[in-house]
Amino acid sequence: MSFKLDPILERDSHHLTQLKLCQIRLMDNSNYPWLILVPMKNNIIEITDFEQADYDLFNWEIRKVAKILQNEFKPDKLNIATIGNIVPQLHVHIIVRFKNDGLFPKTVWGSQFVPYEHENLKAIKDIIIKSLIAY
Repeated sequence: MSFKLDPILERDSHHLTQLKLCQIRLMDNSNYPWLILVPMKNNIIEITDFEQADYDLFNWEIRKVAKILQNEFKPDKLNIATIGNIVPQLHVHIIVRFKNDGLFPKTVWGSQFVPYEHENLKAIKDIIIKSLIAY
């Protein structure tokens, strides 16, 4: 069976690339550099659903992407979360936060999304993809 992405994740984000386990997606919210890692395995809802090797790889990929975001954007804080109350398919959010970002120190959940304009979307995609290749 081929991998099926939850329709909400597909609607709200842009595909960037994929690692060995996870698809990397950019949330369509230009207020924050905000990536989502989605393991490309069906029927994975909790991290406890992984076999040990996939669990280890998942955590390694999260750390890799988080370090890339730290290096590229120099945030005051990274928010890394797996919540899944609305989208049960396992996915992890990695959100770059700055003390002057408008909501800090509050969470971004439930805030208004400001979609990327074409030029800005291309620019952030290029930054992230080049950083992943170079890592």
